Amino acid sequence: MYFTDRGIEELAGRRGEEVVTVEWVADHLRGFVDAHPEFETAIDRLATWLARADPDD
Repeated sequence: MYFTDRGIEELAGRRGEEVVTVEWVADHLRGFVDAHPEFETAIDRLATWLARADPDD
């Protein structure tokens, strides 16, 4: 298990039952980058990866 898996597990545990839109996620990613601009590159890479993910994978 990677260290970051703890955050992912917390996300799934706390919000796993919620249904959200991609727009909701995008808004929260923008808010995160506004609050933590040092993570802009990582968030941009994550967003690009999610945008290009094949739905059949």
